[in-house]
Amino acid sequence: MMSRQRIASLLGATALILSTAAGAATPSPAKTQAYIHKAWDTLTRSLQDCSALHDPKMDARPVLYLPAGLARPEGIDEVASRCKVEVRTLPRRIEKLGDLMPSTLPAEGLLYLPRPYVVPGGQFNEMYGWDSYFIQLGLLADHRDDLARDMTDNMLFEVEHYGGVLNANRTYYLTRSQPPFLSRMVADVLAAPGAFKDEAERHAWLARAYPLAVANYHIWTRAEHRAGDTGLARYFDLGQGPVPEMHGSEYYRGVIAWVLAHPKKDPGYLVKASDHPDAAEKAKLKTSSCDVEASDVCAGAWAQDYRLSADYYLGDRAMRESGFDTNFHFGPYGGATHHYAGVGLNSLLYRYERDLHDLALQLGKVAEAQQWAQAAARRKAAMNKYLWQPEQGMYMDYDFIAGKPSTQPYVTTYWPLWAGLATKAQAAALQKHLAVFERKGGLSMDNLSSGAQWDEPFGWAPTNWLAISGLDAYGFHDDARRLARKFMTTVETGFAHDGTIREKYNMALGNADVKITAGYTTNVIGFGWTNAVYLKSHQLLQGAPARVPAPAQEAGAAAVR
Repeated sequence: MMSRQRIASLLGATALILSTAAGAATPSPAKTQAYIHKAWDTLTRSLQDCSALHDPKMDARPVLYLPAGLARPEGIDEVASRCKVEVRTLPRRIEKLGDLMPSTLPAEGLLYLPRPYVVPGGQFNEMYGWDSYFIQLGLLADHRDDLARDMTDNMLFEVEHYGGVLNANRTYYLTRSQPPFLSRMVADVLAAPGAFKDEAERHAWLARAYPLAVANYHIWTRAEHRAGDTGLARYFDLGQGPVPEMHGSEYYRGVIAWVLAHPKKDPGYLVKASDHPDAAEKAKLKTSSCDVEASDVCAGAWAQDYRLSADYYLGDRAMRESGFDTNFHFGPYGGATHHYAGVGLNSLLYRYERDLHDLALQLGKVAEAQQWAQAAARRKAAMNKYLWQPEQGMYMDYDFIAGKPSTQPYVTTYWPLWAGLATKAQAAALQKHLAVFERKGGLSMDNLSSGAQWDEPFGWAPTNWLAISGLDAYGFHDDARRLARKFMTTVETGFAHDGTIREKYNMALGNADVKITAGYTTNVIGFGWTNAVYLKSHQLLQGAPARVPAPAQEAGAAAVR
């Protein structure tokens, strides 16, 4: 595997070259948009392009896996020869997420997808779960309806053949999903004017998509994803121990070093252990930490006489499923993520349930639609019980292990607005707390700097857009437009500086000057979801509605305007 330090060096060199070429230019919306319009093609991958098979995170020869039982795709042997890729078939059919553990495969590799797709950029050279929702928004905004449908078709293929929407289509992601947006992707494609040739094709596509969207939803109702007895969901990866994609990385050693340097902030992550344990200690470590014999990553995750606990690894994996890797909101390095019923996840699942209600009605499944409406109502009630904190006037994540809410605000508090589940009074209270997160460049993740990329002062396209569009849907148009303008200006400023668009930005400075001291230190160039949210923000400033679901009222489902 190529080390993260090596990747960072290469990306930094690229940025320096581009910066020198671009010079200190004035921010230009026209130039930024022109770059984005061309970037979709640059970031599109398919099996006709050998670069799609390359994994910048690995040094090994590329391997492409086909699903068990799938007829060998036409032309795949020519691709294998031309691209020098080994084509293998997964050993059995995968019925649900976690059925097949990556460690049982002879080599890591790319999971076959039938349609072209847009990747985020940089070392992220595969189709990612929640990135793809935002990328699809950008494609639709740019009238690339066919490619937007391709993205959703690939997600449905993942559900059918790999057990659910994956973190990304690599074998080492077969144990986890990502924030669930599939229902929205289906609904948005159905509304796209250029996605289908006629109504008959549209209806047939929906009839196929609906049961797969339902199957993907049930990932989040499985026992592993339940947040205790709250009736809410949590993030949870079905694997154990350190993630295999950290092979060659110093990440876990860095976690140990941080905890040792901050002993009063240790939630119990550390296990006293040897660098080279004997047979008896190895046996104990299988339950207290991880299996040093089965995992090279585990074997190398040692520093100063300590290893990381098994519970930390569960939290680390859950953090990666959440997409917020790395943050300190859910414990240092996100190691307690699996202890929380998160506002963000449960907002997305409420919207998912409402979407399934609407899709079922389109198919004439009235009884099923009523069941989805009831599921959404139950989730909303549970969120009001456990997550809404009237004293703070915000939704707060709930630690169901400790039985208490978080005391630290997080920008996901605005996701219930995007989901349409907040009442008018709750929305008004949330609007009053924008100052907690609003900075020069847009919305920061929180107000507590940790040095990690998913905390203050950093901000991301998806979290900005979900808040902006939610505020707009609830009638806070001035706030939505102000924040959209700030985010666009931040992207334009970064683009004028070095001719690139990045995965994240410094909200305090309003530029791409991102210096991270905990976790991942790179700021990847590309970048799919940033491109998309820039275009959606532009549409909003031009007067187009955010086109998110209508907010709920206290006694009905009519829109609040």
